[in-house]
Amino acid sequence: MKLFAIADLHLSHPLNRKALEIWAARPNDWLILAGDVGGSLERIELGLRAATERFARVFWVPGNHELWSDGRDTLRGVARYDAVVALCRRLGVVTPEDPYVVWPGGSPAIIAPLFLLYDYTFGPDHVSPDEAVAWAAEDGIRCADERYLSPEPYLTRAAWCHARVAATKTRLAEAAAQYPLILVNHFQLRRELVRVGRIRRFVVWCGTRLTEDWHTRFRARVVVSGHLHVRTTDWIDGVRFEEVSLGYPRHWHQERGIDHYLREILPGPVRTSDRGGPVHYR
Repeated sequence: MKLFAIADLHLSHPLNRKALEIWAARPNDWLILAGDVGGSLERIELGLRAATERFARVFWVPGNHELWSDGRDTLRGVARYDAVVALCRRLGVVTPEDPYVVWPGGSPAIIAPLFLLYDYTFGPDHVSPDEAVAWAAEDGIRCADERYLSPEPYLTRAAWCHARVAATKTRLAEAAAQYPLILVNHFQLRRELVRVGRIRRFVVWCGTRLTEDWHTRFRARVVVSGHLHVRTTDWIDGVRFEEVSLGYPRHWHQERGIDHYLREILPGPVRTSDRGGPVHYR
């Protein structure tokens, strides 16, 4: 029995949808979908159904794309998120709103799906959160979230983020008192893990500094994320950090199929040292 993870299926792209047709079944294993399955509810359902048909149990956390709404959508912000959670529950998929689940294979751990968003604090120390979007724009970087991700009824995305962080801390503290945790969040928990090359100022849409110590504070065994479309494994303070995204068609080799990009979270590799740089996956 194994626990796998993948993020950023981005099923709005035909080539990514095509890949679902040859995705192998693993009926004895569990799967984490770490956000950005798709943009529309139709595409999200397509991905969730594909996962639940192939795996014994499926976990989901929202990415930014699942929260997008345009002028035609009546569901915005929290209402949009709640609609996807309701869809997950109809399909038996575990969400951040559900009780955490204990991993039954080998050494016990609690799988904790998170929804935390970002608060524009991942920029350099000299750039305040209020200045972060303008700072990114100076380098020609602007995230579509600024147009499509509504925080309603919160006034700002940062306010929504802070509310989520405050509520989640209490749950994690209670869970960590029982077993080590598998923390799953679409966005990065630590700023140093955001590696986006030429679009480095995109970092401001990638997380919050409020979670920088969560891997040790809440006894994490593994931290799973997506969002960057840059697949890596890092070890920090003895904790394994996995970025598990598939990405847009230009970010992966279609001939290899989705199975090539599934990352084994548990049992997973063992490492006792933090020395050395990240391991990159192609």
